[in-house]
Amino acid sequence: MGLKTDLLASSFDQVRDRSTEFTDHFYGTLFADYPQVKPLFANTHMQSQAKKLFASLVLVVDNLTQPGVLEDALTGLGARHVQYGILPEHYPMVGGTLLKTFAHTLQERWTPELEAAWTEAYGAVTEIMLVGANYSPDVLQIQSN
Repeated sequence: MGLKTDLLASSFDQVRDRSTEFTDHFYGTLFADYPQVKPLFANTHMQSQAKKLFASLVLVVDNLTQPGVLEDALTGLGARHVQYGILPEHYPMVGGTLLKTFAHTLQERWTPELEAAWTEAYGAVTEIMLVGANYSPDVLQIQSN
């Protein structure tokens, strides 16, 4: 994984103390752009969920140079997401929303280089989480139809 760790860390440092603003925008955008995912959160305390999302981002950024820590945490997170009804098709929705949220939060500091770095990082995170999710062939077959 050739992630631009310094760039990811420095950009995240600019939003680290704005977690509520960040997560409010994230979930508002996610539900506006993808209303079909809203039922997945029907029984979710959204304030707690927002804290979990941001804590996951902190975990990733703080451990960019610790691939073992990230792999263990993200495979576990992927496995838990299966229990919540999350499907492989949801990962791109979340990734796109995450990029929009960074762009909104960072404003003019959001550059094509940052977008590329975060896109690559989210792709790597997704790969690891999907390994942990270990979807059954039936679920993956449904996804391809």
